[in-house]
This record gives sequence, structure tokens and C-alpha cells, in this order.
Amino acid sequence: MSKKDNGAALILAYLNEKNRPYSAQDVFCNLQKQHGLGKTAVVKAMELLALEGKIKEKVYGKQKIYFADQAQFKDVNDADLKAMDCQISELSAEVQSLTQSCRQLDAELKELSSSLTTEEMVSEIQELKAECSGYRARLEKIKSATNHVTPEEKEKVYKEQSLYVKEWKKRKRLASDMISAILEGYPKSKKEFLDEAGVETDEDCKVVVPNT
Repeated sequence: MSKKDNGAALILAYLNEKNRPYSAQDVFCNLQKQHGLGKTAVVKAMELLALEGKIKEKVYGKQKIYFADQAQFKDVNDADLKAMDCQISELSAEVQSLTQSCRQLDAELKELSSSLTTEEMVSEIQELKAECSGYRARLEKIKSATNHVTPEEKEKVYKEQSLYVKEWKKRKRLASDMISAILEGYPKSKKEFLDEAGVETDEDCKVVVPNT
């Protein structure tokens, strides 16, 4: 069988199996990935099948619709249609149930995949025990030390720090005011003045005044 005849046979079998209307574009999209059919080949094959009477063709404006020849199918009575409807409903419910089950199983799989294995948990517990042991030893060492700082000494240090920081800010502000006053009559830039005067600022030394 030639490639052309094989393509026509595939399209004929597909339309008979699905038994629903399709455009040539629909058939091309549905079969191209699996069978590698080109769009031009699909259009020509469907036109030939319609010309031979193997499929039916309907024209709606500029679009052509193709479907299987219904004469090849046996008549279906109302009872059979109702039975099919019932089967479709049952299968749809089954699909919905299976879909929900798949989602639950997928969620469980993700949760299990992110959980530690027994070996990993044992290893982590051992690491945590070793870490706790180190903290206990450090705590005992601190407790047994004799050079603890008393609350009074601590308060004294804080007060001294606050005093020094305030004085630092005060002197920084005074220096800034003096430099600004000098720069009013200085012909060069502030940076050039500081370089000539040999002044190093907190920013030059990457120092930040702490909060009081």
C-alpha cells in the first residue's frame, strides 16, 4: 500500500471509529503527531474519500466538514439509545471517581516523596542529639564560669555607651556645621576640602553611629 493510500485508509478508519464531524484541520491535528501526516496530504485524502463516497462532505460557508457514511452503521432504536446513555453516565461517573482517586494518590505521593526515609530520620536524630549535647556542654561551661557580669555592671556599661554615643553625635553635628560654614566661601568641592584638611569622616572609615 502506498503512503498516499495508507494515509487515506488511516483517515477513513479514524472517521469511522470516532463517527463525528471533523474539518480537515481537525483530522490533521489529531493524526499528524502519531502518524506524521502532512496537512496537504490530509486535505487531498479527505477530498478523495468524499469523491469516492467513502465519507460524507458538507460545506458550511468556506469550511468543509467531513464525517463517516452513516449508511454503514445499523439503525439504533430508542431502547438501545437509552442503554447507551445510561452506560455513558456510568462511565462518566467512573471516570470522575478515578480522576479524584488519582488526585488523592498524587497528593499522597508528593507528601511521601518530600518525607524523610527511616534511615534519613535516624541520621537526623543522631545529628540533633549531638548538637544538643554540644549546647548542654556550652551551657554548663557558662554556668560554671566565675566572671559573670552583674546586673549593676551591665546597667553601668549601657549608660556609658549611651553617654558616649550622644557625645559622638554631638561632635559629629558640630563638625558638620563647621565644614558647611567653611564651604560657603571655599572655591572647591567638599571632598577636595576634606582631602586637603586631612579629615576622615565616619563614612570614609565605614563606621555607623550606633543607636542609643
